[in-house]
Amino acid sequence: MKLGLIGCGNIGEFLLKAINKDGLLPEGKINSVFSRREEVAVKVAQKFNAKTYGDIDSFLNSDIDVVIEVATIEAAQEYALKVLESRKDLILSSIGVLADEGFLEDVQEICRKNNVTASVPSGAIGGLDILKSAKSMDGLDAVSLTTRKPPTALPDNQTLRGEKVLFEGLASEAIKKFPRNINVAIVLSLAGLGPDRTSVKIIADPNISKNMHLIEAAGSFGTLKLEVENNPMPDNPKTSFLAALSVLATLQNKEHVVQVG
Repeated sequence: MKLGLIGCGNIGEFLLKAINKDGLLPEGKINSVFSRREEVAVKVAQKFNAKTYGDIDSFLNSDIDVVIEVATIEAAQEYALKVLESRKDLILSSIGVLADEGFLEDVQEICRKNNVTASVPSGAIGGLDILKSAKSMDGLDAVSLTTRKPPTALPDNQTLRGEKVLFEGLASEAIKKFPRNINVAIVLSLAGLGPDRTSVKIIADPNISKNMHLIEAAGSFGTLKLEVENNPMPDNPKTSFLAALSVLATLQNKEHVVQVG
């Protein structure tokens, strides 16, 4: 698998090390790295024997067949459709871009037209396999997410002394109000009942140091209750380590002849 990488921040560097140095994707290698700030990308990519590009067209014409986006929502908005139009599969990490239903429809249409795939990693949560299974025969009745974060991980709440409910309502509204902090609600909605039928509560809690997510669901399959407490990435406390691992796992699953889940 010949890989291209958009973004060279903490997750990008983690993937370069895991794949190109540690060999955790035996049949894969990141050949190309794209960043609008090419001089920054060079410092990271050179350590792991990858070539850097500051021009998206040159990047897409390089020796790659799968592109991993681990940059920003803005970068995903600008480049995701270009990647798919170039007939390359896409691993999309900035899930917030799919909160725009029109953008999601464009992604689906281009994938069908060009016979390519856009994969969304599970990110910082789990239980998506159960939701998809229950949904397959309309057996999913209710899905809710309670996200608890330290104030430093949320905007304008750094001075809280006690916990505070910042939002309680539908995922569609939570996504609009917290586009950079509630990716988990988007991926949960995609796997389950959609943003207009997924309940979300967001709590800022100064007594915790990690992001915590409680997923609850019910339907003809039974009930689900899953709590995830995420350790941060060592070099970026605002990013869950599980989010980085989920991108690597998506690539590993794509490489397997027998796929589980």
